[in-house]
Amino acid sequence: MYLHRPADERGHARFGWLDSRHTFSFGHYLDPAHMGFGPLRVINEDRVRPGAGFDTHGHRDMEILSYVLAGALRHEDSLGTGSVIRPGEIQRMTAGTGIRHSEYNASATEPVHFLQIWILPEAAGLAPSYEQIAVPETERRGRLRLLAARDGRDGAVTVHQDVDLYGTLLTHGEAVSLALRPGRIAWVQVARGVVRANTGLRLGPGDGLGLSEAPDVTLTAQGTEDAEVLVFDMAAQAPAR
Repeated sequence: MYLHRPADERGHARFGWLDSRHTFSFGHYLDPAHMGFGPLRVINEDRVRPGAGFDTHGHRDMEILSYVLAGALRHEDSLGTGSVIRPGEIQRMTAGTGIRHSEYNASATEPVHFLQIWILPEAAGLAPSYEQIAVPETERRGRLRLLAARDGRDGAVTVHQDVDLYGTLLTHGEAVSLALRPGRIAWVQVARGVVRANTGLRLGPGDGLGLSEAPDVTLTAQGTEDAEVLVFDMAAQAPAR
């Protein structure tokens, strides 16, 4: 079984300084048919104008991943953390019992384009924490590189949920495949380029694909532009909280 989520059917918010596309319900965009997929709750594709950003605001009981596609994103939080996230890096923030943070375009001249991902944690009331890693392009090119995992294995950030997040970069004709164990579901999110999935669907930038009761996920790059794709391998049920 699969769920196709075309890019042009996502929710859309525009505030002058921000252009945001919502794969799942978020903010003023409410779509009961798209409230998340398993423990995956939010995938927002955000473009922020130079010098602008999200003022300090709070979160609780959520695993928040930031993945920059172009430009640079400045992060500051109530833990005293300050960093800049660039392409090839991923940041994990555990909101837990409560955290406040801000996110700004780190450039005064260039826009920033990034994905913000929310995952429901396996338990409420975790201690707030932060982690950021750089993953060289060579480690993602032509293969699925683990970016986030419950056990933080293989140099991934640690996410407090039964989720393995992989990233890949594919040139035309290259393919990757991920076997899914029984009871697992998967979500494919195309960041750029075009791939064809083993379901037969052609997926372009911003498209999403959810798979359940499938033995694997196979993606093959199409077209002349490199494809950049995230693949989530998850427990089938969202946590009861």
